[in-house]
Amino acid sequence: MPQATAASAREPRAVPTAPETSTARNTGSEFAPLLRVVREQGLLEHRTGWYIRGITVNLLALAAVVSGIALAGGSWWVILLAPLLALFSTRAAFFGHDAGHAQITGNRRRSRMTQLVHANLLLGMSQEWWNDKHNRHHANPNHIDKDPDVVADILVFTQKQAVGRTGFRGWLTRHQAWLFFPLTTLEGIALKVYGFRAVFSRGTAGQGSGSSRAARSRGVEAVLLLVHVAAYAVLLLSTMTLGRALVFALVHQMLLGLHLGMAFAPNHKGMEMPDEESGERWGHLRRQVLTSRNVRGGPVTDWLLGGLNYQIEHHLFPSMPRPHLRLAQPLVRAHCRSLSIPYTETGLAESYRQALNHMHEVGEPLRSDA
Repeated sequence: MPQATAASAREPRAVPTAPETSTARNTGSEFAPLLRVVREQGLLEHRTGWYIRGITVNLLALAAVVSGIALAGGSWWVILLAPLLALFSTRAAFFGHDAGHAQITGNRRRSRMTQLVHANLLLGMSQEWWNDKHNRHHANPNHIDKDPDVVADILVFTQKQAVGRTGFRGWLTRHQAWLFFPLTTLEGIALKVYGFRAVFSRGTAGQGSGSSRAARSRGVEAVLLLVHVAAYAVLLLSTMTLGRALVFALVHQMLLGLHLGMAFAPNHKGMEMPDEESGERWGHLRRQVLTSRNVRGGPVTDWLLGGLNYQIEHHLFPSMPRPHLRLAQPLVRAHCRSLSIPYTETGLAESYRQALNHMHEVGEPLRSDA
């Protein structure tokens, strides 16, 4: 297997650029030279061993926390284990995310099994629902009409979406920048609700072997979701009182949602939001780079954000293994510089400031009317 080294990434090979024409952009030729160099340096090769080690360590950490809950459940001190459970649950979410992108292995069956374990069994989140939503996001990030992550709901992302919101929703929009992080504490619960609704409310469509496979797939998902809920309830109720179990679950789920929100919030909020016209005009390179933001940091940032701080590289190469993203970054940055394409990278605090400032500006018309 070709070996990618940090040295080769720090001194990126010159990437031949395509002519600056609208035709070149539309055909994706701006991206082709970069893809060729990334492949030549082996950065798209799987790092299955790296993932096996990481998954094993995380599963052992989860097992240790569960053992601690069993031992300390008779005391209120057990609540101190809720943040640790949230931390390692978020790590499971990151591994499930990577499996969904085929970063861990090229074997589709093993990727699906890995994701089912981490999403459905460990988190109570539907694998199929997440993949459908997340793949549509990757295809058209921040696209006003095509990205499900910027659909107007509790939060809105453009001033056009804010128009006409009244009552409680209007109040939320006016104050959404201040409410964003408190609202993310509900994300862990919301992911479960959306997943259960997708799996258990979906009727059987069509006939034939394809429908049979889909039904079996939903059946597997449903069983794992129910096992998750049952195991979680048994663990808490068998080791602590009902009141203590409710407090533990609340702290665990809120911190899980907050951690996930802090990992996803810096990625696209406040970046370009293409509409139908600009979305068609941009090729793959511009569509992914102009809508994404990277977060600077070292190994601790990489660990806490699950590699999503290399959002530009992840969007350009979704199947690239997580440990290779930092090696690809100098190549991508240099290529964007050669094409005069803005490459956005900030510190962690600044990324949150930009995202929240964008959300504050979106609510400005409603605040003015009020």
